[in-house]
Amino acid sequence: MSRDPINGLPWPGARPLDDSFFNRDAQQVARELLGKVIRHRVGDLWLAARIIETEAYYLADKGSHASLGFTEKRRALFLDGGHIYMYYARGGDSLNFSAQGPGNAVLIKSGHPWVDAVSPAEALAAMQRNNPDAQGRPRAPERLCAGQTLLCKALGLKVPVWDGQRFDWQRLFVEDVGVRPATLIQTTRLGIPRGRDEHLPYRFVDADHARHCTRNPLRRGQVEGRDYQLIEDTP
Repeated sequence: MSRDPINGLPWPGARPLDDSFFNRDAQQVARELLGKVIRHRVGDLWLAARIIETEAYYLADKGSHASLGFTEKRRALFLDGGHIYMYYARGGDSLNFSAQGPGNAVLIKSGHPWVDAVSPAEALAAMQRNNPDAQGRPRAPERLCAGQTLLCKALGLKVPVWDGQRFDWQRLFVEDVGVRPATLIQTTRLGIPRGRDEHLPYRFVDADHARHCTRNPLRRGQVEGRDYQLIEDTP
């Protein structure tokens, strides 16, 4: 691993992604983040979500924040891969990671709660308390992180805390837990205004979780080859 984390690994056998993972082409990073798990320690609990949907952005892409130019707020986008860029979207927090090349990054669009020995049922319950439904009731797990702001709310990730930071393996990182989606969906990104390169197919979805992402690319009326492409993911 190319960078020593603060105080070493968070537990024996942990597999945090090193900065070099992120310091590659944004589309490659976006694809390979599917199946990886975001871990965020809140108190004594590691809250966790498996990444199921991502979007890649480039400096020259009119739909990107970086295309608007460098500002101190957008500084993380212009740094090397592995910097955290967070911003507010529709009143909620959104999570991005810088990739190789100034202005290039990956937006984490949605996830699915991840439960294991490190992030047990108590962690999932904490995420449900963080992100209840409109009536104050616990959201079903499959809807808990089904959108970029829902994901951050469930995981307790906040712009003022993490924007512009690097990963801290004692508090926040992305882990390779050995899960690799068999099939990916590649399609156009969501929420891109007309004339802002909305046609670019830079959105990637884990096909097994298509129903649980921000907007199902396999919904009725969508046609393979026209609206999306299926990609068999091979090592």
